[in-house]
Amino acid sequence: MKRYLVMAMRKPDFSDEVVAPHLAFLDALRAEGKLEMTGGFSDKSGGAYVLLVGTLEEAKAIAVEDPLATSGSSDVVVYEWNAR
Repeated sequence: MKRYLVMAMRKPDFSDEVVAPHLAFLDALRAEGKLEMTGGFSDKSGGAYVLLVGTLEEAKAIAVEDPLATSGSSDVVVYEWNAR
């Protein structure tokens, strides 16, 4: 498995209503063994999470299903992360 960093940056019209569905989405990924870590930024601009999956395409397919992305509340971008 490789690590993929998902950056979710809030848009100006961000709605707090998407937070609970987003957290449920992350809980499901964790239960499937696909989520290594997650957290929000202290300045409230967004957050990030690390996926453990096989390919960049798989990571992108997961990220586009995040309620932050599907609601349009955040810009969600995925990077292959060569963490050490």
